[in-house]
Amino acid sequence: MKKPVILVLALVVATLFATRALAQDSKKTGAKPAPGASEGLLKQWNNIGRKLIAMAEDFPSDKYDFKAAPTARSFADRLIHAAAANYYFTNLANGQKPPTEEEPPRSQFKDKAALIAYVKKSFADGAAAIKAKGDKGLSDSVVDPFAEDNPENAGKDQIRLVDLAYSLVEHSGECYGQLTVYYRAAGIVPPESRPTT
Repeated sequence: MKKPVILVLALVVATLFATRALAQDSKKTGAKPAPGASEGLLKQWNNIGRKLIAMAEDFPSDKYDFKAAPTARSFADRLIHAAAANYYFTNLANGQKPPTEEEPPRSQFKDKAALIAYVKKSFADGAAAIKAKGDKGLSDSVVDPFAEDNPENAGKDQIRLVDLAYSLVEHSGECYGQLTVYYRAAGIVPPESRPTT
């Protein structure tokens, strides 16, 4: 009877020492704990926003109406589309209705500066909504304006705010990828592809 008790005690003591050693090792490596849902989302939101803003600022103003193909939208129209889509998340996160039109017309932006300001504002407004909602608020459900691109179910299904926001991060990434084609077709290297000095 004594042997099993001693064996169990030895196992418990060994486990405690191993756990403590592992905890000390993680402190030595300086590994940070994983971010919360809102912090991780905010990082992704701001990163793709930074890339699109850099493109908006960098692309020559005389090429803002450039089209990569005759049937494609212009560079400016693609930026407007990307920025306007953010309000499908931001409005719902702020308890407002989603936008009634897909995007404002190009004529609303008198020059490059006005369009840059719009792109910056759309990402800043989304970032503010993410911060205001926090981890708990981002788990709230709203009516999905897209229903995962299934028009028959748009406005009928529920989606968590965090998932809606990530779908718009993905959408912005798709727009970013399209805009790199505009850069290349115009004979310009996109900002993110340029060598750093």
